Amino acid sequence: MPEARTPAQIEADIIRRREQLAETLDEIGVRVHPKTIIGDAKARVASSVEQAAGRAVFAVNRVVTDVKAGFRGDDGAPRVERLVPVALVAVGLVGLLVVSARRRRG
Repeated sequence: MPEARTPAQIEADIIRRREQLAETLDEIGVRVHPKTIIGDAKARVASSVEQAAGRAVFAVNRVVTDVKAGFRGDDGAPRVERLVPVALVAVGLVGLLVVSARRRRG
């Protein structure tokens, strides 16, 4: 049979449980506070954006590496037969942009 508790023990238990309940209510109050909810949402969005940006950087890096590999031979030397047409297209595009800009001004 369990020992009978004294009124002082019962009162001490009540005080301890009241303090625990107050702490729990404070924690709940912090968790459901709009600033906390907004902060958590911002953190999740930032994490998601960082992950997406990391994947994008990785994908772009892979594409750039593949493109570079297409302009170099197995020995690492530039492949002129691929570089010349690309250079001609780039020069043509720059020329079109210059002509277009001059037409807008005049």
